[in-house]
Amino acid sequence: MATDNRSSFWRRSPKVPGRHSKETRSRFQTRTSRASRASSFHEFARSTNDAWDLEDEEDPVPGQNRYRDPQEDPVPGQNLREDRTQQDQTREDRIPQEDRIQEPQVNGKVTKSSSEELHLNTSSAVRSSLPVRPLIPLVARISDQNASGAPPSTVRDKSRLDKFRQLLGGTSPDLEELRQLSWSGIPREVRPVTWRLLSGYLPANSERRQLVLQRKREEYFRFIEQYYQSRTEEGHRDTYRQIHIDIPRTNPLIPLFQQPAVQEVFERILFIWAIRHPASGYVQGINDLVTPFFVVFLSEFVTEDVENFDVAALPLDTQRNIEADSFWCMSKLLDGIQDNYTFAQPGIQNKVKALEELVSRIDEDVHQHFRRYEVEYLQFAFRWMNNLLMRELPLRCTIRLWDTYQAEADGFSHFHLYVCAAFLLEWRKEILSMVDFQGLLMLLQNLPTIHWGNEEVGLLLAEAYRLKYMFADAPSHYRR
Repeated sequence: MATDNRSSFWRRSPKVPGRHSKETRSRFQTRTSRASRASSFHEFARSTNDAWDLEDEEDPVPGQNRYRDPQEDPVPGQNLREDRTQQDQTREDRIPQEDRIQEPQVNGKVTKSSSEELHLNTSSAVRSSLPVRPLIPLVARISDQNASGAPPSTVRDKSRLDKFRQLLGGTSPDLEELRQLSWSGIPREVRPVTWRLLSGYLPANSERRQLVLQRKREEYFRFIEQYYQSRTEEGHRDTYRQIHIDIPRTNPLIPLFQQPAVQEVFERILFIWAIRHPASGYVQGINDLVTPFFVVFLSEFVTEDVENFDVAALPLDTQRNIEADSFWCMSKLLDGIQDNYTFAQPGIQNKVKALEELVSRIDEDVHQHFRRYEVEYLQFAFRWMNNLLMRELPLRCTIRLWDTYQAEADGFSHFHLYVCAAFLLEWRKEILSMVDFQGLLMLLQNLPTIHWGNEEVGLLLAEAYRLKYMFADAPSHYRR
């Protein structure tokens, strides 16, 4: 039945992706039966640590700015490298000059040994045989959404942009038509206003928008005046302290989010939201959800790449508007998934269980592979639900993903489940190649998506839509 559905849905080969033949399965089972028993999760946890769960820093003095001169607060890891370099130099100084290993010299120049040359030549040959991909820095540009190397379809993009402008230029655009148009991505030029409309922050009637914007922005800064000074009080000190610790960990490799002005904005947004939502308060992970809104609304005023832009150079009114809009749109998002962050986080628990049920129906091989090596879905999928895949994807991919989430009914709460299932099965081959607990967890917590762009996100969303179409309205397929 699943094969027929997939064939008729995509009009592709009837072979279900990832299904092994009997011969392949027998070889795989023979190989895995010889593998040693998987280590436990507790053993894995002791041997690894998560960069996001570092031990808390010293308690900051409430209300005091911790930011120091960049020369006094170097790049993370720099001190460690310098210390090791100094230790190596000290060690070398203790070796007598005549006992040190000398590199052979020819005409006064240091030369490599024959073994080193062989290694370098071999490495060069291997590199030259690999497929050529575009060179992308460790933190690819946020605006570079075709990072995968897919050629930009300029004619199609211009046509789509014209459709958006025509629709948004009307007195009262049809929001349903706007959602349909936005599902496959929103052009950068019209994304800020489209996100405000789709999130429910702005009214569809263009004549009322400016008045609503002014009123909501003023309301947010009244909250600042009313509540923000209470961060030093006993009842709110722990909340503010946790926010203060988490903010520097938000996208630590992107310079934009390490600016003091930006970190202060995030602290105010998160603290005000926590005060106004006592049922959940602040929970680690909510800090990530501010970043896409902040980047999108900042891009409205910045033409160059935003990741290195100095936000403090903007006029104060512009900074305030970006902050207020980010707060209200994040609040709208969280209104639909707040049970993810209430006590014991029942929303996430239910979504992880639903993911397990869904994967067991879609791909029994992967599901049984997890069971064989005692991998619980909660051990890797909790973060996928808590952070909406933001720590698994580059920020540019998250922004593109959220175009569809805002266009899809219950995108952040319901459709996200099918995106997670499609994302998991994207790595099916790699998952089945891992035959130990630790290897599986390391893979699932460090999936190689740095080169992803619009093309990969589009394929992921298409597969998620197929899964939703097949399973969302089919309880007999969804449940055992």
